[in-house]
Amino acid sequence: MQGELGREMAAVRAYLDYNASAPLLGRAREAVVAALDVGANPSSVHQEGRNARRLIEEARRQVAALVNAGKQHVVFTSGATEAAATLLTPEWRMGKADLHMGRLYVCAADHPCLLSGGRFAAEQVERIGVDGDGVLKLDELAAALAAHDKETGLALVAVHAANNETGVIQPIEEIAAVVRAAGGVLVLDAVQAAGRVSLDMSKPCADYLILSAHKIGGPKGVGAIVAAADLMMPKPLVSGGGQEKGHRGGTENLAGIAGFGAAAASALEALPSISRIASLRDGFEATILDLVPDAVFFGRAAPRLANTSFFAIPGLKAETAQIAFDLAGVALSAGSACSSGKVGPSHVLAAMGVDEIQGALRVSIGQETSAQDLELFRSALEGIAARRAGGSRAA
Repeated sequence: MQGELGREMAAVRAYLDYNASAPLLGRAREAVVAALDVGANPSSVHQEGRNARRLIEEARRQVAALVNAGKQHVVFTSGATEAAATLLTPEWRMGKADLHMGRLYVCAADHPCLLSGGRFAAEQVERIGVDGDGVLKLDELAAALAAHDKETGLALVAVHAANNETGVIQPIEEIAAVVRAAGGVLVLDAVQAAGRVSLDMSKPCADYLILSAHKIGGPKGVGAIVAAADLMMPKPLVSGGGQEKGHRGGTENLAGIAGFGAAAASALEALPSISRIASLRDGFEATILDLVPDAVFFGRAAPRLANTSFFAIPGLKAETAQIAFDLAGVALSAGSACSSGKVGPSHVLAAMGVDEIQGALRVSIGQETSAQDLELFRSALEGIAARRAGGSRAA
């Protein structure tokens, strides 16, 4: 059986799953390889150690530049999940004084690493709903924060900047204004937004951003917390030798961080050309509607990332369609790829009030997506549409 599947798999393949992980950029690969040749510990005071430290500080500058933040406010982690677990805690510090967060408010369509609540107890976490397009309900957030018991501590709000499944972009400035008016603290999961929309920490925005290297063409296993200021920080999740100014212990992942910096620099340079990505996205959505006129798109009425499309083919299970695309040489997702490869009901669609569908497919593209990739997508979809039509006639 495996042999038959192997023969059926197309020799030429198109990778259309950038929201799961972007391919490693050549510039990032070069930075990783160069850093692997630097064998010293970045905390060592000798010349070799200082050389390693310079690589980390250059990467810190590059990551900060991507979101227009001060480089001193970037803390490197092992990834976005660790960054979220670090920030989502009741226990914080303001200087040397303890500071308490009484309750966590998260968006119902958030990534699981936010929905899990981090170090908050389950009863301390409250979900804020979204509308039918997946946009956070600002009135519901405002009401929840107005009812927040300040005697328990500050309100901590965690929201994604752009949804990993639908690509829907949240009204960040409006959310920030609501949180500020209530005296709360805002954590923004910018994993999908970074490099795809402009983020500027110098303007009234979030208090903290979460970033991930491999979503922008960097290596896996490295992420960052970016703070708007250094007035307060969460108590460390990982304590140790005082690295990252005591915010994250453990010897830094020098090669990963160097690759992250290079990818961030590339992402910043590519931002002005994001309109080309939007044109490609609009083109393959037109292809979908041409071949499957009854296809249903999610979040299309709201502002979306230029690279993302989330849609369902009525009567066809998303998992079945994903396998068919894979056999035809097209890699895409049936929702999020963050559950060890499992395909199940989308909590994002459930939060949007969508029911009676059999799952949805996500196409997400990037700077290296070619016309040939999208032609392969069209060819695969033609075959799927033809088999679907044949099955309908037989039924």
